[in-house]
Amino acid sequence: MAAENSSVTEFILAGLTEKAGLQIPLFILFLGFYMVTVVGNLGLIMLIGLNSHLHTPMYFFLFNLSLIDFCYSTTITPKMLKSFVSKQNIILHSACMTQFFFFGFFVISESFILSAMAYDRYVAICKPLVYTVTMSPQVCLFLLLSVYVMGFSGAMAHTGSIASLNFCANNLVNHFMCDVFPLLQLSCNSTYVNELVVFVVVSIGIGMPIVTIFISYALILISILHIPSTEGRAKAFSTCSSHIIVVSLFFGSGAFMYLRPPSILPLEQGKVSSLFYTIVVPMLNPLIYSLRNKDVKIALRKTLGRKIFS
Repeated sequence: MAAENSSVTEFILAGLTEKAGLQIPLFILFLGFYMVTVVGNLGLIMLIGLNSHLHTPMYFFLFNLSLIDFCYSTTITPKMLKSFVSKQNIILHSACMTQFFFFGFFVISESFILSAMAYDRYVAICKPLVYTVTMSPQVCLFLLLSVYVMGFSGAMAHTGSIASLNFCANNLVNHFMCDVFPLLQLSCNSTYVNELVVFVVVSIGIGMPIVTIFISYALILISILHIPSTEGRAKAFSTCSSHIIVVSLFFGSGAFMYLRPPSILPLEQGKVSSLFYTIVVPMLNPLIYSLRNKDVKIALRKTLGRKIFS
């Protein structure tokens, strides 16, 4: 503990569990998850970069989704793994704020990149004749820039709000990372304004993409129902299925964690929700797109074939 009424210069991350018998098994489990995340996302990035027939708007956004997943998993997981093998997982105040900023940046960026991918699928299915013009390289770059601008803006608002607080006496963060609600619990100040900032930023960061995705898929569904052949409808659905699964996993766990007052959900349950969208979702995304996407599987076979042949 820090001295009473003193300014905290470092935090102690409580980690996922205090049960000694679970530390090593959990370390091995989540180290395996992280290795799959790194190999899956970097592999998908390399695969898209090496195969020219994947240089389309859809895979341009998927490339960036994998990059974001890799980065924000790397922002959280190594520090969490340390908590399983250290008696005290200490993090400096500045490092905590840095981790919190990049976590917010990548999570908000991911929510907007998923909405850009939904818009891409809408244009591909509902307006196929003007797809090339509508999703031109210039438009894709503009959408990508908007994604990262929104991520940066949201992260700055979040981090500025938390960094303005005074932390005194208790410096034990009841989490495996520097997240907003555990940090708010340690503040000496009133946190009403900070909770309002969290609600506004998260409502924009999650609400706007969800509305975009909902409208896109409503229009896609209407368009698919007008396709006369069963084969055509099945093909249209298959092009969206991977994205729908990823969206459901990411936004479901994120909304469960943040779109509620902090008093309703105990932090222990919040850890599980955080664990899902910080560790599990980045690991599953490349697997979902690889296993359910014919173009990716063809590109993988061709790439492996070239390597074996050479």
